[in-house]
Amino acid sequence: MDRQPIRVGHGRTWAKAILIGEHSVVYGHPAVAVPLHDLRMQATATPTDGPSWLRSLDYDGPLRAAGHHFACVARAFEVARERSGCLGQSFELTTTSDFPHERGLGSSAASAGAIIRAVLDACGRQATREELLPLIHQAEQIAHDRPSGLDAAATTAPSPIRFQSGEMRLLSQRIEDVQLVIADSGVHGSTREAVGGLRRRYEADPGFYGPRINRLGELTHRSIRALADGEAQVLGEMMNAAHEVLSEIGVSLDLLDSLTVAARRAGALGAKMTGGGLGGCLISLTDSPQTAAAVCTALREAGAARTWTYQLRASGTAQ
Repeated sequence: MDRQPIRVGHGRTWAKAILIGEHSVVYGHPAVAVPLHDLRMQATATPTDGPSWLRSLDYDGPLRAAGHHFACVARAFEVARERSGCLGQSFELTTTSDFPHERGLGSSAASAGAIIRAVLDACGRQATREELLPLIHQAEQIAHDRPSGLDAAATTAPSPIRFQSGEMRLLSQRIEDVQLVIADSGVHGSTREAVGGLRRRYEADPGFYGPRINRLGELTHRSIRALADGEAQVLGEMMNAAHEVLSEIGVSLDLLDSLTVAARRAGALGAKMTGGGLGGCLISLTDSPQTAAAVCTALREAGAARTWTYQLRASGTAQ
């Protein structure tokens, strides 16, 4: 079969938020992640005769000189060229994002996935989501050492996913007419620091941390049932309870704690940090556009750098 001519390729992924289960997922419990389809990561791959070039965030220069900060992107590019059969072809790569990096929204996996899709598209190749995930995982290993795979799955998923012990499946989501308000604390989070610090504390005092990790697992199971049964109020209560535990185990910040209080006072059904913590973002569940607007205002007044509102869409039967 003749090779298709190389063209300008395009790829798209999106942000994700961990609805509940961060940190306890490291200890074998499930986590629930929600794809945020309105917060997009887009990439283009333009064939060039010169050296491969990268335009991403504040960098505009040769890909080979981009440094460790873009190691995941560079690995994604090589993985995609290997998969496409265009190993000798140079490209100008450009990424644009609707959401900030290093805030627990999956920017590393999203950028890797978008670039892989763009390079494959440029070379006339396609990959199913199932084929794409291991490619993103290879790139993520550069950024996160031993990535769980959750971010790769959620930033390409059509609906909420349950992730546990490396296995993922789509979830039934029956809650309608609710919005997630995502607030950026303005503080760069560090998943590696948060996870590593918690592990050290857990090993030093399992009697304190063990029951709290198990409590997070219980709250996640109850949240999965609330999603399936369409119980927004229950889900909000689980989110509130989860944040209190996350604060107790030392992965929140005073700012994140105060933002949850502001969101609840403004009418949110539930509010909690999302992701690794020590910064990053907060998510709030609201039951009307008016309440979502009020929560956005309250969060900005309480110190959030910016906010977004995402309509949580009902989805089909769990797989």
